[in-house]
Amino acid sequence: MAFDLTVLVPYLGQLADGALLTAEACFFAVLGSFVCGTLAAFAATSAEPGLRRIAGAYTGLFRNIPFIVQLFFFYFGLPEIGLYIDAFTTGCIALSIAGGAYAADVLRAGILSVDPGVVEAAKVSGLTRLATFRLIVLPIALRASVRPLGSVFINLILTSSILSTITLNELTGAAKIVASTTFRPFEVYFVLLVVYAGLTYLMSLAISLLHRRLNRYMAEG
Repeated sequence: MAFDLTVLVPYLGQLADGALLTAEACFFAVLGSFVCGTLAAFAATSAEPGLRRIAGAYTGLFRNIPFIVQLFFFYFGLPEIGLYIDAFTTGCIALSIAGGAYAADVLRAGILSVDPGVVEAAKVSGLTRLATFRLIVLPIALRASVRPLGSVFINLILTSSILSTITLNELTGAAKIVASTTFRPFEVYFVLLVVYAGLTYLMSLAISLLHRRLNRYMAEG
């Protein structure tokens, strides 16, 4: 059977809708994982032993459970105790929590790399610990952490394909439907390869631009 992408023309709208849904889920997942990771990193570097234990439990738990198990727990398990969440929201929450566990370790390493003298100077100037973290420590830590964070976010994009297992017709889910309809899986999944490669390339480009901007800002500062 000859390779023929034209057979997919009637289904381009369906695939585009799936790609858009994937992009939306990834946007919220990247944002959510950064927030979760920042909070966990702040707790992990806190002087409070209780906060450090909570952060350690969070990162240890979600880094050591397969994502699909976490996803099924949120989507199929929570309704058993009366918590009903739609598939899209469940996917975004699950990706955010799982990605945050990895982002936390990256940000924690960045925070620990900050010169203690800078922190002491902030304390002397009268800044609270939270203000010091938000205004001084986190921006400096991001300079060292942005590229490793990019790897975490790219992995989130790739992991988002698993959301099709909870009936969410994102890109992979839409591709499955089109493949079963057209009986042309080679062409369908070839397009899938190209689209995912494009999404991860765009994320890599965004991370590179952010890294360059942060380094220029720090150099000027």
